[in-house]
Amino acid sequence: MKIGELAKSTGCDVETIRYYERSGLLDAPARDASGYRSYEPQHQERLQFIRHCRSLQMGLSDIRVLLELQRHPEGGCHRINELLDHHLSQTRERIDALRTLEQQLARLRHQCERPHSVHECGILQTLNDAAEGHACVCHHARTLQR
Repeated sequence: MKIGELAKSTGCDVETIRYYERSGLLDAPARDASGYRSYEPQHQERLQFIRHCRSLQMGLSDIRVLLELQRHPEGGCHRINELLDHHLSQTRERIDALRTLEQQLARLRHQCERPHSVHECGILQTLNDAAEGHACVCHHARTLQR
């Protein structure tokens, strides 16, 4: 199949496929007599594997490690477990950071409960105060909660 067909069948952008080829994640396909790339079913399977990993927010370096380990199935899977444990840990850290951000934004939002003129907006006033080096309600309250 040609690159456009591969892109359509996997829902992957053509430029992304070419990037994966350049970066070594996807093996370069053979060329047909006209010089066009000719992709085989294994390219589609590999691309779907990569896309699935990306949907799990795995970085390309982690995917590269998984693909390398996949090439040597005789080895143990402890490295795969370590990789996933590390990814879980990073994900939990991001979730914690997002919860903190949510709390900060909620505190900031409470600075302007009712509609005012922009000049009287408590949110903008708080953001401006913080830009001038004053304590910010969204960050100050977080420090007090610890």
